Amino acid sequence: MAQTLVIVESPAKARTLGRYLGKEYTVMASVGHVRDLPRNDLGIDLAHGFAPRYLVMPAKRKVISEIRAAAERAERILLATDPDREGEAIGWHLAEILKETGKPISRVLFHEITRHAVQEAIASPRPLDRRLVDSQQARRVVDRLMGYKLSPLLWEKVKRGLSAGRVQSVALKMICDREAEIEAFVPEEYWHLDARLAAGEPPSFVARLAQRDGRKLVVRDGETAAAIRAEVENAAFEVASVAKRRRQQKAPPPFVTAKLQQVAAARFRFPVRKTMQLAQRLYEGVDLGGGERVGLITYMRTDSVRVAPEALDAVRTHIASTFGDTLLPDKPNYFKNRSEAQDAHEAIRPSDVSRTPEAVAAYLEADALKLYTLVWQRFVASQMKPAQFDVTDVVVNAGRYGFKARGETEVEAGYLRVYREEEETPAPRKLADAEGEEPTSRRLPPLEKGQALRLEKLETEQKFTQPPPRFTESTLVKAMEENGIGRPSTYAQIIAVISDRDYVTKQKGAFAPTQLGKLVNRMLVDAFAGLINERYTARMEAELDAVAEGKEDWQAALARFWKAFSADLEKASGAMQSVKRQGVQTEEKCPTCGSPMILRFGRYGEYLACSRYPDCRTTREPGAVQPAQDAPACPECDAAMVQKRSRFGPFWACSRYPECKGTRRITKGSASPNTPSGVRCTREGCDGELVEKRSRRGKPFWGCNRYPKCTVTLNAKPVPHPCPQCGAVFLLEKTSVRRGAQWVCATPGCAFRTPQRREE
Repeated sequence: MAQTLVIVESPAKARTLGRYLGKEYTVMASVGHVRDLPRNDLGIDLAHGFAPRYLVMPAKRKVISEIRAAAERAERILLATDPDREGEAIGWHLAEILKETGKPISRVLFHEITRHAVQEAIASPRPLDRRLVDSQQARRVVDRLMGYKLSPLLWEKVKRGLSAGRVQSVALKMICDREAEIEAFVPEEYWHLDARLAAGEPPSFVARLAQRDGRKLVVRDGETAAAIRAEVENAAFEVASVAKRRRQQKAPPPFVTAKLQQVAAARFRFPVRKTMQLAQRLYEGVDLGGGERVGLITYMRTDSVRVAPEALDAVRTHIASTFGDTLLPDKPNYFKNRSEAQDAHEAIRPSDVSRTPEAVAAYLEADALKLYTLVWQRFVASQMKPAQFDVTDVVVNAGRYGFKARGETEVEAGYLRVYREEEETPAPRKLADAEGEEPTSRRLPPLEKGQALRLEKLETEQKFTQPPPRFTESTLVKAMEENGIGRPSTYAQIIAVISDRDYVTKQKGAFAPTQLGKLVNRMLVDAFAGLINERYTARMEAELDAVAEGKEDWQAALARFWKAFSADLEKASGAMQSVKRQGVQTEEKCPTCGSPMILRFGRYGEYLACSRYPDCRTTREPGAVQPAQDAPACPECDAAMVQKRSRFGPFWACSRYPECKGTRRITKGSASPNTPSGVRCTREGCDGELVEKRSRRGKPFWGCNRYPKCTVTLNAKPVPHPCPQCGAVFLLEKTSVRRGAQWVCATPGCAFRTPQRREE
């Protein structure tokens, strides 16, 4: 009979631990949280220190019954829930449920799931950390108070089904504020004058106008640009100065959760939720053959860049043996954390650096391999020498005008041998920044002060400053992290909530607020300006961190919050204007009678209705007059389609309705039902394209976008890559358990098949 009961959160984690521990251990999974506040009641005693009332979740009653029965048979209980505040709280709830058994209960932490780490953790149990439990409890109480008090207010003033919260409402505010900046943005004109110059030796290079009479110059209009061009064309070009320097680019730290989410979104277009799901699987364990599951990375919810000494020794040994001592610094690279409270666990790193991406590629699906490769490369690079660049700054005079150029060459790759950061969406360029722009070349010819240059070409180009870009998942996570809003483990849920509530939509991968989102944000910010803002939310996170450190009493922190919140709530109940019946008047005119249109929020979404209702019953979808850029063609008449909403969700409808009643489904999670493959239709004489579709049961297939005129379909993804054997214009991507993902030829009689592919 087993003597020790070990309780974890995930069944996958339980299976992995079960293989590491002997027969004297029983490993069971709680499958996440087991107790929570009641669903249909506030569940918080405001008069007695905000005491929460917890109930076993209905879906977990069977799990708890099985765990309790196993606990009765065990001699001791080890709580091995995830090593963070939420995991500590889950462990505390389990301890509260199981304390009636009278068995000794301890806490163990697995920062990585390998045989050595598990055995070491089992040998070092500790009591539950009440400070972490109180911090998580305070967070849950604040979220419940705001959610259960604000959401009914929105139901009363706007419509049922809406929600508001401590973090989600601030995330919505950030998106709405950015949209307001974009709408208010006025572009400013400026001009570039670029001179292509030749020296005595190749290559030629480009220098950009930057000065006049020794002062910085920004050309703001075409007339000035033309006048300067006329002066410069006949001027003599001469090198005024050459400045050389060595630039050093240090290795980045290993990943923390937020940075991993950002880079995965920017590089692979992974949604935040997908990144965390993949990381969870890599942490909990992967079967590497022989039936033994191994956790490939350390715990993936962390704000710390700290690395354990034994891991530093292992990666330095790997660097020396693989890349040589020339890329290994004399001492390990250490990185500074943003705060002490975030140093609970290590940075995200491989559990064993010797497991290279190539070594585990055969056991991972393509997306999991991409993420593991990213983590492995970043960790190894973090302990390598900096990259070295030779930078040359040149000023060229042409009469009274000065042109600037810069050359940069890589001298020593350093950590770039392993990992190169890819730029995310660049920030918009302001007019003041334009004057500092200078073209950068990889290599400049040998240049000396006073050297004469020959003008090969002079170009002028009109430019305009750009508005700030909308937030993508990557940049929104980055902004929340920089402002101290929420925690990385909650970002995926925050984004999901504001999307599910129809507060935002995704347009070309970026978030745009809906009319409903703008309205809800405006009403909340006007009524709760002191609470629904970035500064207050960040301060609340800092207070919760202080509770976790034992520097703050959780009930005192809640009392301060409730005092301010309850006062604002009382004012808002009377002052907040209801739009439930009258709606919101817009500047748009009714196409039937010319009266103003009213924005209303119905059961199935927002719509525009004539203000003369019921005399005029004209209604339409907001923004449905102009077709979307990614809208498909109508299958009936080939006209552009517009997106509409029914009780079953959004769909595409012909813009010529009611003359044409053609419609198309929109697959869940996609703005467009047809994802192009880049492969033309295989039927002779058809000029259509094969696009991804979904069957009624949600199964993907590829068919002609000219359907129903053309009914060609494929059950595998077409890839626009010619067959090297028979010359067919495309291949099919097929996946099997035994062979993984491969490209195969669809031509009968052709046996071409690529080797096993795990990543494209």
